Amino acid sequence: MTPCVYILASSYNGTLYIGVTSNLPQRVWQHREGLFDGFTKRYGVKTLIYREIHDTMESAIGREKQMKLWKRSWKIELIERNNPNWLDLYDTIAL
Repeated sequence: MTPCVYILASSYNGTLYIGVTSNLPQRVWQHREGLFDGFTKRYGVKTLIYREIHDTMESAIGREKQMKLWKRSWKIELIERNNPNWLDLYDTIAL
């Protein structure tokens, strides 16, 4: 599978979640279905608004850690540069 960093949102300019996975379609589906208790389920964070593909899982994990330290405004700038309307990208990655 493909290592990937992703950002989910609860709504436009809403609560954000940054994660990393090697199977993005499956992982986003798990978030959407609320299969795991935790942050995304508690705050209704289900909309895939950003993804970033990496060559290795180590690279993806490093980027995830970096992004989690960012200010919220930097995260929003990254999202809006790539997805200005905060469209749900799930249909573009779903199998």
